[in-house]
Amino acid sequence: MNEQEKWQAVLARDNGFDGMFVYAVGSTGIYCRPSCPSRRPRREMVRFFDRPTQAEDAGFRACLRCHPDQTERPEPNLALMQAVCRYIDENPEHPPTLDDLAQRFHLSPYHLQRTFKRIIGVTPKQYAAAQRSQRLRTALKSGNTTTEAIYDAGYGSSSSAYAEAGTHLGMTPDRFRSGGADEAINYTITPSPLGMLLVAATETGICAVRLGDSEADLEATLVEEFPAATRVRGGRRLQQWIAPIADYLGGARPHLDLPLDIQATAFQRQVWTALQAIPYGSTRSYSEVATAIGRPTAARAVANACASNPAALVIPCHRVVREDGGLGGYRWGIQRKEMLLAQEAADVKRER
Repeated sequence: MNEQEKWQAVLARDNGFDGMFVYAVGSTGIYCRPSCPSRRPRREMVRFFDRPTQAEDAGFRACLRCHPDQTERPEPNLALMQAVCRYIDENPEHPPTLDDLAQRFHLSPYHLQRTFKRIIGVTPKQYAAAQRSQRLRTALKSGNTTTEAIYDAGYGSSSSAYAEAGTHLGMTPDRFRSGGADEAINYTITPSPLGMLLVAATETGICAVRLGDSEADLEATLVEEFPAATRVRGGRRLQQWIAPIADYLGGARPHLDLPLDIQATAFQRQVWTALQAIPYGSTRSYSEVATAIGRPTAARAVANACASNPAALVIPCHRVVREDGGLGGYRWGIQRKEMLLAQEAADVKRER
């Protein structure tokens, strides 16, 4: 995670990130979990640490509200699987096979695959592909030529990079490097019961549905993602998708079955598909979603996938709550999540 992603988790008070890092506030000398209910600090006063001990070494003390220094019983194989991740990361040009990893870490291939998938959320092969894709993305944004970026990222050939590009980049490496040049994105921003609503789409389908407080902030997110794309406000094809979303927000449409054109890892797609199967007016806990996709111990990874959902409402991540029934976090603000769940519950009750 980068610091912006961590800060978004803090703003959302997302308990799915608890245990992954802590944040410390310079003005108070206190460090907290991401889900801490205390008042949000100013961004410039915040520092992030991977572990509570690091925050304490830096002179911060544990919050008495969220007790970030108190941890649950650790996963016994977590350190081992983290070592596997590091080994994969250290060998980008020749990603180790499952048999290579099994031999190096003295496990059977079956046990390593099953344990890695349970803890990390994806297979070693999927993890390596995702890391390679991220390296390619970083290299392309850094100004490297497409060929240099492809080989620096660890691809053995340009053909393999282009074959994966549609899934991981949403476009060819050349077009991604140019900031989405020649990519046509139509978008609209309109008031809604939940604040300002942005809907953006390519020729293939919806690429973003976001909620916010101002048009400027929402528009800036598109510019940041595809600075060289052709962004056109309005467009007839958007109307066929905006109307169902407006109907949903008005309580007239319980289901949103709309085409999507979004980037995702294999694990994210599993989670997002499971979220779309949650009935209108119902909720599921993070662990229930994890169980539904066959990853019963991946509740935290499920929470991370919810936090990275690019299509609010269409992918109903607001229907996922904490084990104790608490709302948990929401990328677009906890009050909006509360309003959505209240509306859905009222609509279901009225139909009965």
